[in-house]
Amino acid sequence: MKAMSFRTYLDWNATAPIRKEVSQAVSNAMNLWGNPSAIYHEGREAKGLIEKARVTIGEICGFSPEDVIFTSGATESAAMALQDKGLFASAIEHECVKSWTHNSLPADKFGRVEVQSPPDSCLQLANGETGVIQSIPNHLHVSDATQALGKIPTKDLLERVKIAFISAHKIGGLKGVGAILKKTDAEIACAIRGGGQEFGFRSGTENVIGIVAFEAALKAADRDLKDGVWSQVQELRDLFEDTISDAVKDVVVFGKGVERLPNTSYFAASGWKSEHQIINLDLAGFAVSAGSACSSGKLHSSGVLEAMGIDPYLITSAVRVSLGPTTTKDEILKFAQVWIRKLKGISD
Repeated sequence: MKAMSFRTYLDWNATAPIRKEVSQAVSNAMNLWGNPSAIYHEGREAKGLIEKARVTIGEICGFSPEDVIFTSGATESAAMALQDKGLFASAIEHECVKSWTHNSLPADKFGRVEVQSPPDSCLQLANGETGVIQSIPNHLHVSDATQALGKIPTKDLLERVKIAFISAHKIGGLKGVGAILKKTDAEIACAIRGGGQEFGFRSGTENVIGIVAFEAALKAADRDLKDGVWSQVQELRDLFEDTISDAVKDVVVFGKGVERLPNTSYFAASGWKSEHQIINLDLAGFAVSAGSACSSGKLHSSGVLEAMGIDPYLITSAVRVSLGPTTTKDEILKFAQVWIRKLKGISD
């Protein structure tokens, strides 16, 4: 069998590699196969795992256990939190938010949004494309905390919101599981009617393994954050941006100059189309993206950059690099050198 060539993964905002703690938690949970709705021993064991995870996730995020509702992920959570409310939002939001809101809140050239009426609005904690961190007002109705969770301290920010939602696979958990975090008096829609699981908001047999994996991922992410791991990631991100900026004078880093997630760099240099970059860099062994992974693998023009008023021609050359705790200095410098060399080869 031909050995797989060495690859460097630089798309952590799309999905984070599964953590070793998650793999172990999944392995252990697979031995407890009972239906959590059953009242006999095997069922109670499975139910106990869910409730333990609910307590842990609630504590880390600052919500009571009964106000943590497990879902299939951010898209379902957004629908439950937003449908039929007619809230105001900005075009920088993820598609799952824009589908349910009035996209009337303007963004400035850095991608920052000012909310005039928090109880009637939705605003993400941080943008998954630019990494720009928002100023969250008190009494905000809904917030998408998916990209911020685990990368920056979020507990104090989440205290200001009525409803938030999070997703496991962005922090090294499994795909297909997430949660709504809600204040006790907050109203959300019922996603699935049936047996009354998840306090009646989402019926159906719970994804025990996914929920257990979510708990393990968030505990590990919270530990990394407290240990300063993401500060080290930011140093690598800044080194990367300095390296390409020194070599390519017209490169633009979107959102630079304001507070951003420590791992995210969204940049462009005119003349090399995003789709061509993705393909060429993939062949060279690097996984990067042109922005959000929300369109089922389709390359698309960034609505975030459009909302920021970026030149349409520059938008077509935008590429996002997002790092993680296992990204090394050698990897990011090698990527920078390959990107610079290929760009100059096209320009010459």
